[in-house]
Amino acid sequence: MRKADIVTFFSRLEAQRPEPKGELEHENAYQLLVAVVMSAQATDVGVNKATAPLFAVVKTPGQMLDYGLERLTETIRTIGLYRNKAKNVIELSRLLVERHGGEVPRDRAALEALPGVGRKTANVVLNIAFGVPVIAVDTHVFRVSNRTGLAPGKTVEAVEAKLEKVVPPAFRLHAHHWLILHGRYVCKARKPDCEGCIVNDLCPSAGKA
Repeated sequence: MRKADIVTFFSRLEAQRPEPKGELEHENAYQLLVAVVMSAQATDVGVNKATAPLFAVVKTPGQMLDYGLERLTETIRTIGLYRNKAKNVIELSRLLVERHGGEVPRDRAALEALPGVGRKTANVVLNIAFGVPVIAVDTHVFRVSNRTGLAPGKTVEAVEAKLEKVVPPAFRLHAHHWLILHGRYVCKARKPDCEGCIVNDLCPSAGKA
């Protein structure tokens, strides 16, 4: 995709959603971290349903440790891979207390050192909680980037690197939100809504899926 088309692409997405938000419900950086860890292979809707009663009483790593593994496991049992996720959340909470004074670190390496936290999760936390203009590549971002020709790549890492290179600085902070929401509601995997797409004239795949 040409540079001018990329600017047009993001300008339209920005006009459609001037202040895009992540759809995982949370009150602070810690709850966001927990929610993103739980969202792997699960829907945001499902995670929000499970975390609503949890986050009503658990707002810090210390409170999560007091809540305990057994109770946490039962609370999130409706989420896929819930047993392993519960163990990771308890362990990452312990490490946050021991290594970071109970605070979520604003550092990718420190975040990725926590159980259940990969590069995508770290990027989401850095972007949403701390306003760092990084781009988290999930399945939606990966699909949209390849399908539209915005940032084609065979791996998540390749797509992220390409996006970091081609997305203009003015759009960097919200880029992954726009791409996620566009992929979730318009440029869907099985039945993309090309007719309702505001960037279909820029997309080489429009109408071909």
